[in-house]
Amino acid sequence: MNFVSIRIITGDVARLVDFYERATAVRASWATEDFAELRTASATLAIAGTRTVALFAPGSAHPADNRSVIIEFLVDDVDGVHENLTGSGVDLVCEPTTMPWGNRALLCRDPDGNLANFFTPVTPAAIAKFAR
Repeated sequence: MNFVSIRIITGDVARLVDFYERATAVRASWATEDFAELRTASATLAIAGTRTVALFAPGSAHPADNRSVIIEFLVDDVDGVHENLTGSGVDLVCEPTTMPWGNRALLCRDPDGNLANFFTPVTPAAIAKFAR
């Protein structure tokens, strides 16, 4: 089994894609105006408009309705991500903070209110854990 992607359903695909492109420095690949993907070496973040929900099961997903999942990104420089997002209107939940488990993390909400955590391992144990 391979975990390959997570999909966010949104009412504004372009706005959400812009946020994640800015935060990750990964350019999206657009299939249609209702579907884009940000592909990384380990997984893909898919962003789809509400019109795509009916293709699976009408009413099965609702945009901006998540309060239980945190989308996490391993980044080279979490402070650089913070600097890039500051002043863009992003809701910063937690400024860059070094966590007890060795990651320096920035927690924010994307434009739809989904929690996004950007982190950089900073202790030897955390760096070893995420060595590529």
